[in-house]
Amino acid sequence: MTASAEEFRTLVRLALPLMAAQLLQMAQGVMDTIMAGRLSAPDLAGIALGLNVLWPSQFLVSGFVLAATPIIAQLRGAGRVGEVGEVVRQGFWIVTFAALLLMLFWRNVGFVYVWLGIDAQTLEVARNYMYATSWGAFPLLGYFLLRYLCEGMGHTKPAMYMALAALILKLPLNYAFMYGHWGAPKLGGAGCGWASATLWWAEFLGMLLVARLPFIRVTGLFDRFSWPQGKQLKRFFVIGAPIGATGFAEVFAFSLMGLLIGRFGAETLASHQIVGTLNGMTFMVPLALGMATTIRVGFNVGANDFERARLASMVALRAAALFAVIVGVGLLLARFFVVSLFSTDPKVTALAATVVIFVAAYQLADDTQVVAIGALRGYKDTQVPMWIALFGYWVVAVPIACSLGFGWLLKEPLGIYGFWAGMTAGLAFVAVAATYRLWRTAGDVARIARLAAA
Repeated sequence: MTASAEEFRTLVRLALPLMAAQLLQMAQGVMDTIMAGRLSAPDLAGIALGLNVLWPSQFLVSGFVLAATPIIAQLRGAGRVGEVGEVVRQGFWIVTFAALLLMLFWRNVGFVYVWLGIDAQTLEVARNYMYATSWGAFPLLGYFLLRYLCEGMGHTKPAMYMALAALILKLPLNYAFMYGHWGAPKLGGAGCGWASATLWWAEFLGMLLVARLPFIRVTGLFDRFSWPQGKQLKRFFVIGAPIGATGFAEVFAFSLMGLLIGRFGAETLASHQIVGTLNGMTFMVPLALGMATTIRVGFNVGANDFERARLASMVALRAAALFAVIVGVGLLLARFFVVSLFSTDPKVTALAATVVIFVAAYQLADDTQVVAIGALRGYKDTQVPMWIALFGYWVVAVPIACSLGFGWLLKEPLGIYGFWAGMTAGLAFVAVAATYRLWRTAGDVARIARLAAA
C-alpha cells in the first residue's frame, strides 16, 4: 500500500464518524425546517432569521474552544498526553465567559430584526426562538470543548453517537413544543429553540460521561481544579481568536445574506432557507474531512513528521475536490425533487430549484477551502487564513452580492440570484488563496516549527 493510500484510509477512519456527526446535526436543522414549513411561512422565516444570528455569533466565540483540537493533537503526537488535562481545564474558563456573552446577546437580539425592517409576525418568532436557545449556550460550548478533546485524542466516534441520540430525541421534542402536545405549550416555530436547548444540555451531560472513559482519564482532566492561568489562556486566544474570526467571517456573510434577502418577502426567504439547508448538508462532508485533516496534521507536526503532515493535507484536498464534482452533478440532476421535500408551496419550490444551480456550481471552491483551512489549523496557522477569509467574504463576496442583489450596478436587481452569485465569487477567492497558503506552509519547516511553539 502506498503512503497516499494509507493516509487516505487513516483520514477516512477519522472523518467518517465526523461526517456522520455533522450530517446528523444538520438533520436536526432539516427537521426544524420541514416541521416549521408545515406551520407557516412566517414560522419558517422566523427560524431562518434566528439561525442567521445564532450561528455566526456561536462561531465567533467557539473559535476559542476549537483551538483545543490542534493543541491537543500536537501534544498527543509529541507523547505529552499528561499535559492535555490542564489545557481542557483552562478551556472551561473560556467556555464559561463565552457562554455568558452569548446568553446576553441572544436574549437581546431583537433590535437587529427591527433595524432590518422584518415584518412583525416573523420578528416575533425569531425573537422567541433566540430567547429559548439562550438557555443552552453553556452546554453547547461545553459539549464542543469535550468533543474537541476526544477528537484531538484521535477518537471521533463519541460525537457521532451523541448526534445520533440527539436526532432521535429531536422529533418528539419538536413535536411537543411546536404543536403543544404531551402537556407542553404550543410555541410554534420558537418551540424548535426550546427543543435545541434541551438537547444541548443532554449532549453536554453525555459527553461528561464519555470523559470518564480510559482514553480521556489518562489526560488527568479530573485530577484537580485549576484557576485561570494567563499563559494557557493566551494560547487559546492566540490560536482561537483567528479561528473564531475566520468562521464568523464566512457564517456571518451567509447569515447577512439571509437577513438582507428577508427584505424580499417571506417566500423568497423561505426559498433561501431551503437552499441554505441543502448547501449545509453537502458541506458537512468536506467540513468533517477538514476536521480530520486538522487532527492528522496536528498529530504529525507534534511527532516532527512534517512530510507526513504535508501528505495528509494533499490527500484531503484531492478527496474534497472529487466529492465536490460528484455532489455538484447530483444537485443539478435532482434539484426539483430535493426542494419539494422541504415545502409544498409552488412559488417557494420553483425559486429554490433555480437557486440550487449556484450551490452546485461553487461546490469545488467551498469544499476545497474548508479542507485547506482545516489543514492550516493543524499547523496552528490561523492568522493568515483569517485575513484571507475576511477579504474574501467582506471585500469580494458581500459587495458583489449586494451590488447584484439590489441592482446597484445593473438596471434591474437580481434579488436572491445576485446574492448567491456574489457569495460564489467570494468562495472562489478564499479557496485559491487558502490552498496557496497551505502549499507554502506545508513546505516551510521553519514556519512549521515556529507555529508549533505557540
